[in-house]
Amino acid sequence: MFSADVIDELKEIRSHYPVAKAAMVPVLHVVQREKGWCDTESQAWVAEFLDVTAIEVFEVVTFYPMLYDKPVGRHTIHVCRTVACDACGGKELWQHLEHKLGVGRGETTGDGRFTLRSAECLASCGTAPVLLLDGERHENLTLEQTDKLLESAS
Repeated sequence: MFSADVIDELKEIRSHYPVAKAAMVPVLHVVQREKGWCDTESQAWVAEFLDVTAIEVFEVVTFYPMLYDKPVGRHTIHVCRTVACDACGGKELWQHLEHKLGVGRGETTGDGRFTLRSAECLASCGTAPVLLLDGERHENLTLEQTDKLLESAS
């Protein structure tokens, strides 16, 4: 399923934890980096690798918004949807992105370029509205700045 180099990397990660299960999130990050998402087959592999049940892996994958249990676009956008962000323009930002991209929460654009996801909190209330584009935080966003971010994503 994975190259020898990736297996070695995963073993190295696992070796840093006294209990293998504790390595689950870092292991899943590597799996996702390699495959683009954490499909059922990969989740089963991780369960065996860490000596946990498949449902335990599934619970982690579906709990953390930075882990994907289905394919995503080349660029992933996480928009903070807390009350604080909504009060400072987050709701308008969300609506703007839905309209501009033509997708809703958890959906991917037809060309596979963007996946739009919500985040419960991005810990940036003082600089709202905020989003993550491919894991990079962008704060105090205007709709015009957001459009420029989308245009610059290759």
